[in-house]
Amino acid sequence: MTEFRGAFTALITPMTESGEVDYEGFRRLIQFQMKEGIDGILPLGTTGENPTLDEDEEEVLIEIAVKEAKGKIPIIVGAGSNDSRYMVKYVERAKKMGADAALVVTPYYNKPNDDGLVRHFEMAANVGIPIIVYNIASRTGRNIPTCLMKEIAKFENIAGVKESSGDINQMGDVIREIAIPLEKSGRKFFVLSGDDGFTLPLAAMGGDGVISVVANLFPAKIKALTKAAVEGNLETARNLHYELIPFLKAAFVETNPVPIKKALSLAGLPAGPARLPLGGLSPASEEVLKKALKELGVI
Repeated sequence: MTEFRGAFTALITPMTESGEVDYEGFRRLIQFQMKEGIDGILPLGTTGENPTLDEDEEEVLIEIAVKEAKGKIPIIVGAGSNDSRYMVKYVERAKKMGADAALVVTPYYNKPNDDGLVRHFEMAANVGIPIIVYNIASRTGRNIPTCLMKEIAKFENIAGVKESSGDINQMGDVIREIAIPLEKSGRKFFVLSGDDGFTLPLAAMGGDGVISVVANLFPAKIKALTKAAVEGNLETARNLHYELIPFLKAAFVETNPVPIKKALSLAGLPAGPARLPLGGLSPASEEVLKKALKELGVI
């Protein structure tokens, strides 16, 4: 199985001012990520505005990602839906088009019960491509507790979890109760932080890395922080963490990906506006963002 360890960038989807997808800009962003040494990329995640992309746009973005990065770094493609039938369709598409894994989010809005949730991920696993479970209760309204994650992790192609529960104790339980026992049995279960601010503590507890928003602008720094933390070089990891804290906060001053897209634009990288219903960044939030970028010497 592909190693899903290190720093992965949850890529934005750049747009033109008229709201069309900037495909050439997307290609440039992937090339920038690879030049900076990122460990892997995730197109079509929440940061990539997948709720407002149509299927034709998604397929072109996957094609570009595969053409640029396949065989060089792992590609995890967002493939979630709150309808299990559509989720399977998107996972099958990811597999067919050459992705190394699919990211499948907890079904949102309909808040499935335990049985439905386990069966949903069983269907994903049965497609035959590694599946990264995306646990993010703040967006889906449904946390996956560790006891249920254990059941989901039993399926052969469940490769790991993007942990965005916001609960460091739960993250520790996932490592202690799932990842460590599975590794002893000869199978890897990768535990990745879905929050930039938890990269250091999660890695220090034995986690495998991060799927990062901030890495859109700072891939080399996020990779260095993650590598140091995973390898136990905590002084280096702490120094990088503290250096990035103002921007870690600024990048989420409003709903992701609005701030990170503005930051990329200020840095001269392809980004453009977010699609409605995500509006523009407020003047007050933009000042917070600019202050953090000035501290890091970006602007």
